[in-house]
Amino acid sequence: MGLVNVLVAAQQLPRPPPLCSPPPYEHAQHSSSHFNFAIPSFSFSSPPPCSKLSQITCRTCNPVLVPSTHRYSWLQGTSKHYASISSNGRRSITPHSVFPTSPAAISSVQDLFDFICSGPLIEQLGLTPNIISERIDKWLQYGLSLCRLFKLNELNLTIPQKARIYHYYLPVFFWCEDQISLQKSKVKDGDGNGIPPTVIGFSAPQGCGKTTLVFALDYLFRVTGRKSATLSIDDFYLTAEDQAKLRNANPENALLELRGNAGSHDLPFSIDILQGMKMKLPRYDKSAYGGRGDRADPSTWPEVEGPLEVVLFEGWMLGFKPLPNNVVKEVDPQLEVVNKNLEAYYNAWDKFIQSWIVIKIKDPSCVFQWRLQAEIAMRAEGKPGMTDEEVQDFVSRYLPAYKAYLPTLYAEGPNGSDPKHLLVVEIDEERNPILSN
Repeated sequence: MGLVNVLVAAQQLPRPPPLCSPPPYEHAQHSSSHFNFAIPSFSFSSPPPCSKLSQITCRTCNPVLVPSTHRYSWLQGTSKHYASISSNGRRSITPHSVFPTSPAAISSVQDLFDFICSGPLIEQLGLTPNIISERIDKWLQYGLSLCRLFKLNELNLTIPQKARIYHYYLPVFFWCEDQISLQKSKVKDGDGNGIPPTVIGFSAPQGCGKTTLVFALDYLFRVTGRKSATLSIDDFYLTAEDQAKLRNANPENALLELRGNAGSHDLPFSIDILQGMKMKLPRYDKSAYGGRGDRADPSTWPEVEGPLEVVLFEGWMLGFKPLPNNVVKEVDPQLEVVNKNLEAYYNAWDKFIQSWIVIKIKDPSCVFQWRLQAEIAMRAEGKPGMTDEEVQDFVSRYLPAYKAYLPTLYAEGPNGSDPKHLLVVEIDEERNPILSN
């Protein structure tokens, strides 16, 4: 397929609906929508609501949460991280599989090929220049798909935009594709139960961009004809009534006062969903009860059409392992109850996950900075946003768990994970992947 053909084919890809200007995501109310997996297009059974994220089409269900450009500098091209790309010493290879006849197009494809090969994840994923050259058609076509999705000009991408697409989202997408193929190969031919979906877990701190990454991957799966669905650990929070009981049972524990930490999730409910992969997936309404939240009415839950091939399951504490009691008490005595609660999470969540992606950060304080940036931007636009003090209080309820469990997560991988099915992506403060140590 030549570059011209790739460009023509990309014109036929589903285009996202117009962006909107939403209120804060933390208080956004999800609505029901229906996605028909038979064709790569989107339809909503009701108008999508606004949220802090500009909306395109989200999870299997809701309108997708695509970040507003003021919060994600890569969309605007203002990131400083990829101001320049230096040579990495790799030998030059011409991507003949998409070699067009136009000299300008030849130069364009070769430049993009060289840029892809310079990515920080390439060697980690075993993607040699020869492998990239053989699959350059797909790199081009899927890259154009993401440009359409994020409303970027594919002919005039900034360095940060190119880096986010070709150094991050697409390498991770190809890794996910390989994981799906590996899982399918393990299923015996003629299995009467069919091939179960590959569940890929995403463990990543809040604010690091995992929602946008999962959204982009889910979109690419749909474009390529795979039936996919997304879930978040947020979907399994306790009902408002049960959360109140948890709060009353731990009156002096700030970590269990609000939803978030281990103990604030309905684990039997999550097991039922993950075992059965019902055609209606649960959603949580964070705006209910003045922002304390409650499980959304089942009549509003999104419907999916199976059989699913892949489920993307994301959460800030996925894969956390319980630690010796004295270790967590040194971090924060309030973690003792949380740590005890965490013992039941492997059987409820982690054991259902076949492949893992861990987004690694150097310092948990980034979570506070990312959240603060988002709230400051919202206030500057005249939208409701937390004060600096409220942001500090909000993040402080998560930091003890980060400090206690992230070192083990990074050193040993998620609870029950197989190193052969684990991808660790280290990111910087701009949320861009960097070379792992």
